[in-house]
Amino acid sequence: MPYTVQGVVARAKGEPVSLETIHVPDPGPGEAVVNVQACGVCHTDLHYREGGINDEFPFLLGHEAAGVVEAVGEGVTEVAPGDYVILNWRAVCGECRACRRGRPWYCFNTHNATQRMTLEDGTPLTPALGIGAFIEKTLVAAGQCTKVDRQAPATAAGLLGCGVMAGIGAAINTGAVTRGDSVAVIGCGGVGDAAVHGARLAGATKIIAVDVDDRKLGWAKEFGATHTINSRDADPVEAIRELTGGNGADVVIEAVGRPETYRQAFYARDLAGTVVLVGVPTPEMTVELPLLDVFGRGGALKSSWYGDCLPSRDFPMLIDLYLQGRLDLDRFVSETIGLGDVEEAFAKMHRGEVLRSVVVL
Repeated sequence: MPYTVQGVVARAKGEPVSLETIHVPDPGPGEAVVNVQACGVCHTDLHYREGGINDEFPFLLGHEAAGVVEAVGEGVTEVAPGDYVILNWRAVCGECRACRRGRPWYCFNTHNATQRMTLEDGTPLTPALGIGAFIEKTLVAAGQCTKVDRQAPATAAGLLGCGVMAGIGAAINTGAVTRGDSVAVIGCGGVGDAAVHGARLAGATKIIAVDVDDRKLGWAKEFGATHTINSRDADPVEAIRELTGGNGADVVIEAVGRPETYRQAFYARDLAGTVVLVGVPTPEMTVELPLLDVFGRGGALKSSWYGDCLPSRDFPMLIDLYLQGRLDLDRFVSETIGLGDVEEAFAKMHRGEVLRSVVVL
């Protein structure tokens, strides 16, 4: 029978979120209901509340989560009730041109649950990134559930559902960082620090963290940065070149999403180096570069969407690294909170006081 639960809803652009009673239907064909155990508070949720994604209010917020499958619908074989899963927003279709070419991490037809969760009065909700996990139970497409080792606590595992995966994937999957590389990361929030950690996992020997906040640079050192640059005090391009023999870094990861920091990343890389954009820009932003420089410097300019991850491949592997003590997911958790504390968590995130607030249910 349908479920009646509590969840966090953004009813209108810019208004504080509210804790609401929500109706969750039984899973239909290809769907699953998941008991959410923990969900990280991500900048993307704030973007939804501010109307920065679209205007399909009201939104059921939350997407960076882990929990246990409660029930599955007809035809579901990949997960079963009782499975411990991380939720993902890239449920690959297996049939589009990217999937057929063996590149499912670029799937052009990812899918979500068909049914809608609703408010008490029947108003349909738009779940953030097709998940909506600031809630006791959520309805998703079964393909959005990735089974992992249940020894990993949900507070840590859920972070792979978005921000940490985006950063690690930007370094390992998109940037293809490898042993001996030099890497610079511009912007040291949760995604940037995950990129730092990913570069360390991949064997980079010089990892340069850039930010305007000394507190964030301190966090970056904890995750493996070998050098830090406060770009309020020094030109980051010149400082990165100085630290790399005058050449620039092999891979520069831009984790801010602004034109000025993207230009810094472009000029801070070595000849034939790689720039990876993982920071999310706003629609009106543009960047201008001399075309001769684009041609003459060679290399690659890439964007990284969800860290170019394939959840079925990457989530279990990264959880194994966590359980081996090689991936420090716990360090990303600044605090644990309740469902009623999400609005204050947004404020802390905006002020740069936390890497991740994690809702525990």
